[in-house]
Parts: sequence; C-alpha cells; structure tokens
Amino acid sequence: QVQLVESGGGVVQAGGSLRLSCVFSGRTFSRYGMAWFRQAPGKERDSAAAISGSGSSTSYADSVKGRFTISRDNPKNTVYLQMNSLKPEDTAVYYCAARVQNTRTYSYWGQGTQVTVSS
Repeated sequence: QVQLVESGGGVVQAGGSLRLSCVFSGRTFSRYGMAWFRQAPGKERDSAAAISGSGSSTSYADSVKGRFTISRDNPKNTVYLQMNSLKPEDTAVYYCAARVQNTRTYSYWGQGTQVTVSS
C-alpha cells in the first residue's frame, strides 16, 4: 500500500521560504504522478502544484506560479515543494498526494503539514 509522509512545515514571516518534503513508499514511485494540495481554514482543499512520474511535466495554480516549485527525486522516492516569497494567504495545511500515472484521481494522501505565514 502506498504511504506518504510529509515534513518541512512551520512558521515563517511573509517574504520567507520553506521547503516541504514528502517521502513515498509501498510502490514504484516513478509510476505515480504527485501533487501538493493545500487547505486553509474554512476553505476547500485545492491543488497548488503537480508533477508527472518522470518529472518532465509540472503544473501550478495561478496563485503560486512563479513563487513555488515542485520537483521530485525518483531514486529517493521524494517529492518537494519549494515555497518562496511566502504570503499570509499561503497559510494552510499542505498535503502530499499520489495518483497512478495517467489516471485522474489522487488516491493516496499524506497526513498534512501546517504552514503558517505571519505578516
């Protein structure tokens, strides 16, 4: 069974940076597309960034484009989210998610890591 474990959240001042990590286990990592979702208090969970199994294709929500970078290290079974120029509105619980390559649904989720950006 796929397991995802996130780390790297914390409290940072506006304008600062954080890097989230998510370690994947249980299956062949390169066969899974990965994504970072986030959920702010009182709001729905939305996708922030996604990456293909090979890492050759990425996509971003408009709200994070140019500030966040998703990447993956397949030999290390890890996906990252580098977050720069953080804003208070980036405050949320960030979740790592996995889906079998070329399918629509993210079937596997991590437990989430809190990111708080203070103004």
